[in-house]
Amino acid sequence: MQVRRSKTRRREALGALAVGAMAGGAMAVGALAVGRMAIGFLSIGRSRIRRLEIDELDVKRLRVHEVVDPRDEPADP
Repeated sequence: MQVRRSKTRRREALGALAVGAMAGGAMAVGALAVGRMAIGFLSIGRSRIRRLEIDELDVKRLRVHEVVDPRDEPADP
């Protein structure tokens, strides 16, 4: 004898399945990203290290040339 399920139960089950599939997909994508980062860190070459140093210098240069709005500064008494 087959038990008949209601439409709401079926929808709930499908919704739970969909949410589980999306969560699993997100975890898989995250794991791939972490794996690629780990491979990148393990296989850093000299040129890549130089590029990272240049990027850090660029960031410092950007911080020096940052535009400051005078309205954000506290007023001197």
